[in-house]
Amino acid sequence: MLSDDLIAKIAHARSLPAPVAGKIEYQNIGELLFRQARYYDTKPYLIFYDLSGKRTQYSYKDFFALVSQCANLMASHGVRRGDRIATISHNHSDTVIQYFAAWLMGACVVPVSLSEDDHRIRYILENSQSKLVFLRSDYRERILSIVSSVPSVLSVLLCGQGGQFDSALANTSSFFASPDAVTIDDEALIVYTSGTTGNPKGVVLTQYNLLCDAKGITEWHGMTNAQRMMCVLPIHHVNGTVVTLVTPMFFGGTVVLNQKFQSEHFFERIERERVNIVSVVPTLLAFLLEYNRTNRTDSTQHSALRHIICGAGPLTVELAQEFEDTFGIPIMHGYGLSETTCYSCFLPINLTPDEHRHWMRDFGFPSIGVAIPQNEMMIADELGHELPPGEKGEIAIRGVNVMKYYYENPEANEKTFDYGWFRSGDEGFYQLGEKGRKFFFITGRLKELIIRGGVNISPLEIDEVLARCPGVKAAIAVGFENDFYGEEVGAYVQPMEGVVLSADDVLAFCRVELPHAKAPKVIVFGDDIPVTSTGKYQRNKCKPLFREWKASQFRKPEPGLR
Repeated sequence: MLSDDLIAKIAHARSLPAPVAGKIEYQNIGELLFRQARYYDTKPYLIFYDLSGKRTQYSYKDFFALVSQCANLMASHGVRRGDRIATISHNHSDTVIQYFAAWLMGACVVPVSLSEDDHRIRYILENSQSKLVFLRSDYRERILSIVSSVPSVLSVLLCGQGGQFDSALANTSSFFASPDAVTIDDEALIVYTSGTTGNPKGVVLTQYNLLCDAKGITEWHGMTNAQRMMCVLPIHHVNGTVVTLVTPMFFGGTVVLNQKFQSEHFFERIERERVNIVSVVPTLLAFLLEYNRTNRTDSTQHSALRHIICGAGPLTVELAQEFEDTFGIPIMHGYGLSETTCYSCFLPINLTPDEHRHWMRDFGFPSIGVAIPQNEMMIADELGHELPPGEKGEIAIRGVNVMKYYYENPEANEKTFDYGWFRSGDEGFYQLGEKGRKFFFITGRLKELIIRGGVNISPLEIDEVLARCPGVKAAIAVGFENDFYGEEVGAYVQPMEGVVLSADDVLAFCRVELPHAKAPKVIVFGDDIPVTSTGKYQRNKCKPLFREWKASQFRKPEPGLR
């Protein structure tokens, strides 16, 4: 239960002095979907490319019919407004249909990342009390045993080859009438994000959150119904979901969804589909540059592309400059978190080229831009007092895109909202532009999360595995700067006295216990682990030990190793 004081603090963090920025003309996402389907009819909303390059197109009208069928299918399995349904899948058009079907009936989607280990997947399903699971048949062997142990799950629908989803959908009515009145305040997403301790935290976002951020992204980037976006990011994260699924639906555009990012198809697909804007993380910029060094991308393969949205991970001045100079494509750097629905700020798109270079290159960090009208941002000290320009503090946010709360996590809620703003845990500063606008910068994290390719990883989870490794006396996970993933995972290890321990021994042990993304890629041995006067590990002091691997790309081992 939330205390009255905490309820008031969260309400303040979700408010905004200028209510017009939070004005939404739709009663819910279902109304948006219905109105767009009626107006745009045969215009394509969704184009899906699988790994083989097979292209499938869905018009607004056909998409709405499939969503309605899926809502009826869920209802036949006992799902009602307010229930939670989980999706366990790679990027697929089926999953997009399932998302909108849940929102149409007022259910809440719990996207589950397959990069999580089995324990955390079970925790997410149990904690969210998911009632129905949509499972891609590719992963049934691993996941079915996990799902069967979760009491709240009443049904599992397999999607894809050998699954029953397609046939069940085909035999279901395309007319859906909700027995309950769905409101804009209904919960829409619970996104689980890694914390610095223990299990992931469930970020609860409402339909209002999604629509407000979609409106903010649409208006900031000047998007119109004649434009197209492309999605290459996982749609189990808010970036893929909000920026390139909900936002195109909001402005009546088209989204080109890729099952997976592939460097060799990125620009070719942009040109073929006449894509105007793509959202990426810094890791993908590095991959595109590496591919271009050996394959020389045709500079004419992005003639319709206006700019690239980039955020969700540490972007360096060097990487941004090399990408913009190589491809001639401006990066609209931005910042946000799952807790703020997605984006809270962007570089303005109407800057002159000189102004753009100034904010991207002249301050040691590329600017994350100016707050969108849906929220306010400030740099705060520990007590919540705003700091002056140039002084570093914590990035704090309040507005209509701030989450409802962390699900069943009163301790995290109390800490996060303790002065009536959302405390990001990220360090930053701001500088004033010529028009008096605050241009924000992120310089690091006050939290100890490792952000690898835009995905949060808890170092304590890795610490626990390292502690179990034979021959290890003590060890800590260290996130170090990496050109390909923004940060990679390393480990600083103190061996037991008299034990001969190799880096390969530790790496092999961790690969068995952890998925590739979370497993350390580099081991550095030492005699002492730096700690504070109270005994807390000082991970940042170990980061310089990993500098020589900054430019290294660590590929996933051959099958047989995780």
